[in-house]
Amino acid sequence: MKPTVESFFDDVTYTITHVISDEVTKSCAVVDAVLDYDAKSGRTSTKMADKVIEYILSNDLRLDWILETHAHADHVTAAPYLQKKLGGKIGIGENILKVQTVFNVVFNYDKLEASDGTAFDHLFADGENFNIGNLRVQAINVPGHTPADMAYIVEDQMVFVGDTIFMPDVGTARCDFPGGDAHILFKSIKRIFSMAPETVLYMCHDYPPSGREPQYKTTVAEQRKSNIHVKDSISEDEFVQMRTTRDKTLAFPTLILPSIQLNIRAGKMPGAEENGVSYLKIPINGI
Repeated sequence: MKPTVESFFDDVTYTITHVISDEVTKSCAVVDAVLDYDAKSGRTSTKMADKVIEYILSNDLRLDWILETHAHADHVTAAPYLQKKLGGKIGIGENILKVQTVFNVVFNYDKLEASDGTAFDHLFADGENFNIGNLRVQAINVPGHTPADMAYIVEDQMVFVGDTIFMPDVGTARCDFPGGDAHILFKSIKRIFSMAPETVLYMCHDYPPSGREPQYKTTVAEQRKSNIHVKDSISEDEFVQMRTTRDKTLAFPTLILPSIQLNIRAGKMPGAEENGVSYLKIPINGI
């Protein structure tokens, strides 16, 4: 089986949304959908998600899965919007429960509001197998950036790696969010690097250096040879030292506060108050 992949780059959040489809059954899955969110006004729009929907409809595809690689801190997921328009089940790794527990404290949520995983339709266990039509898919835990990071292996040919690694000239994901750990991320990346050299790795983000156009895929062999942070010649201790030092210099993502509090609840907005408006929380000196 050869999956078809169509990728969409959001030049605001540098996020890449992928549509994986089975040409035989016309089933598909969307990985890491983006809801447009303006941080200055608090307004949302669906330009990016509508591009994905247009592609799915124009190719007569049926949406089976809306997959999240983790609870993103840099963009709001469009999963509920896609589900409303096209159906499908929203899935994420089962360790989202750990992330919910941490951020329920940060945002002072009621424990029942976003701590039991029920906002999602399915929580994947490490090594769990499922299907996109006739395509075989395996979900694997790749924590380190956050405790809940998940990668999706399709037909043993390609891996949707989330925020574990970026293109070789960009490196790897930060590890200073709650529950992040550079030692654990190194081991997760080595798990990916143990796959066949020709395995295609699909990125969740690209932050292209000056002069390069955004790219969205590479291979295990290319990463092991050239990744500036974690190629084969770099030891675990060297990686952890680099990652720890570098992370101390990084600013918080612009959309971390709206993104996290929505993404841990599968992108579902808080209930509207008596005036018909939904509100997000901004903890003062809380993180």
